[in-house]
Amino acid sequence: MKNTILIFSFLCSLSLSAQTISGIVTDAKNNPIVQANVYLEGTYDGGTTNAKGAFSFKTEETGTQNLLVSFVGFETYTMLGDISYMKDLKIQLREDVNSLDTVVLSAGTFSAGDNSKVNALKPLDVVTTASALGDFVGALQTLPGTTTVAEDGRLFVRGGEAEETQIFIDGIKVFTPYSPTTNNTPTRGRYSPFLFDGITFSTGGYSAEYGQALSSVLLLNTTGEPDQEKTNIGIMTLGASLGNTQKWKNNSLSVNASYINLAPYNAVFKSRNDWKKPAEVASGEAVFRQKTNNGMLKLYTAFEATNFELTQEDIHASEGVHFKLKNSNLYFNGSYKGMLSDSWTLETGMSYTLANDKINIDAAGIKDTENSFHAKVKLKHRFNNRFKLNFGAEYLATDFNENYQDTFTPKVAYGFNNNISAAFTEADIFFSRKLALKAGLRLEHSALFDEVTLSPRVSMAYKTSNKSQVSLAYGDFYQNPNSSILKFEQDLQAQQTSHYILNYQYNGKKQLFRAEAYYKDYDQLVKYDSDFASFDSNYNNKGYGFAKGIDLFWRDSNSIKNVDYWVSYSFLDSERNYQNYSKSAQPNFANTHNLSVVGKYWIDKWKSQVGMSYALASGRTYTNPNTTGFLDQKTKAYNSLSLNWAYLISPQKILYLSVNNALGFKNVNGYQFANTPDSNGNFASRSLRPATDQFFFVGFFWTISEKGTDNQLDNL
Repeated sequence: MKNTILIFSFLCSLSLSAQTISGIVTDAKNNPIVQANVYLEGTYDGGTTNAKGAFSFKTEETGTQNLLVSFVGFETYTMLGDISYMKDLKIQLREDVNSLDTVVLSAGTFSAGDNSKVNALKPLDVVTTASALGDFVGALQTLPGTTTVAEDGRLFVRGGEAEETQIFIDGIKVFTPYSPTTNNTPTRGRYSPFLFDGITFSTGGYSAEYGQALSSVLLLNTTGEPDQEKTNIGIMTLGASLGNTQKWKNNSLSVNASYINLAPYNAVFKSRNDWKKPAEVASGEAVFRQKTNNGMLKLYTAFEATNFELTQEDIHASEGVHFKLKNSNLYFNGSYKGMLSDSWTLETGMSYTLANDKINIDAAGIKDTENSFHAKVKLKHRFNNRFKLNFGAEYLATDFNENYQDTFTPKVAYGFNNNISAAFTEADIFFSRKLALKAGLRLEHSALFDEVTLSPRVSMAYKTSNKSQVSLAYGDFYQNPNSSILKFEQDLQAQQTSHYILNYQYNGKKQLFRAEAYYKDYDQLVKYDSDFASFDSNYNNKGYGFAKGIDLFWRDSNSIKNVDYWVSYSFLDSERNYQNYSKSAQPNFANTHNLSVVGKYWIDKWKSQVGMSYALASGRTYTNPNTTGFLDQKTKAYNSLSLNWAYLISPQKILYLSVNNALGFKNVNGYQFANTPDSNGNFASRSLRPATDQFFFVGFFWTISEKGTDNQLDNL
């Protein structure tokens, strides 16, 4: 009997020592959260909330404990305290801003690959777009916001000149991103698309991290660690390429070499240019990657040598103008990204460019040498999921020298040293899954001008539904004049513009729609009082202008089986009074209307992908001296339909064919007029036509890999 009493007393004591933990769990709007998990960390004691969000469970734990409350889509709630006070709790969970349906700051930005949840183009699109010819710049010209300047080939964005767009590799600037070319012949980007797996093309409102760009930045991220060793072989109508990747435990090396010679092509397809030596390009690149315990080091180097010689038709010279060029370009880029701790990230890198040009134009000889350097360090601190702070500093230096000589002018030297130091900071604030803010400041000092500029930048996004959102962005941007001005005159200021952007975006199942309105206000643009920028011109910063418009984009790879297509349209209204302009006018590189349609279709039976790309651009302005106006005439509209076909001979062997401007539209890029009138008082003219109306390409690509399944379709 005594033992029975002792056992009963012990059980009663256990019952009395057990305590009840209770409360209610709601969201930010006080709506109950059902089936949330509530438990004491490190124990089996806990429960779930009911239909009213209430929970209650008993525990024999005592003293200070950690209570956790978790539910999908919300941040885990933590309460550290004494068990005796955990009664009738009112717990409010905050939305998890790391979830897939969180708002994205996207105003002015198109992303591809792993850079964002907003994918307008994939890396594969760069080289499978018919009109791009394997050039990432060519593929980006199918996006809204870009302007068709067919004879140039560079990126003209929202009423800005090509120099207003800057290109970065792994966050480090590329000073000479384009291969040299001659008049009326489009250039190409120097760097192989095989190198990149992430692309962010910002047409405005970009981060305070990036400066010296008035219109746009293009951010290219190099590939990470390869999954296997392989060799790529390419045989093309224009030349050949060879690449190899070796992989070890913690590092890897990829090398690629190519040789291009247009002589065989020009022998078959005649050009309007009289080539003495068709373009010849030899290039090579290498990427070394080293994994560390907390990050990755990347070393990238590229070399390119180009030479050609030709005579071009010119209205001022009956025998034409003789043009000869030799160029060599060395580029090195080193970058490191790694975790310093759970909340600190370090990104740092540097680049060096050595570019040499030797140019002969008739009797004139020009020799340019550019040494450029960029170093940057950036730190990121993650305070929590809702607040992240970036800050850093960078230094850019350019040493440019030019020697000029002709029959009547003894050797004369021009040049400048342009050194810019900058600091930046930027915060990402997520108020909820629906509302986010990015705000930053950039401070720059130009040693050349002894000038300090401060650039505020801010963007905000609000999610209107599970698949749509609206964004706003504002920013000030500064950029020093380019080398064609600075080599003659350094007593100037940085040119300036302000961006205002309103964006709407719908991102459904394999469907994306974007509509964006913008306004750009230009100030302090460079003006001069001669036909061309020259050593004896008078320069000032009294130029100004504006650009405004609407960009539309629709991509759909869901509605039609095996079909992927996108449509871009841009409306641009732009005027400037700069350079030698006599008044404000629409610049001759700006099209009012630009339309692009790209489609791709995979045919299982043929083991083939066929594609098309159509571009339509309204006419561009020019001045006709036979009238009294200034830039008031327009060329006819630009049209081009390009087609391509990739055929899998076997899983690792591909035959690729493409033709640009397949229908042979007779496009006109502009007009050249005589300097003096004829006996009737009329200025003679000639149309500026492309060197060739069409361009044909045939290539055979063979991949030899460990797994035996990889191919270069992703590279076409």
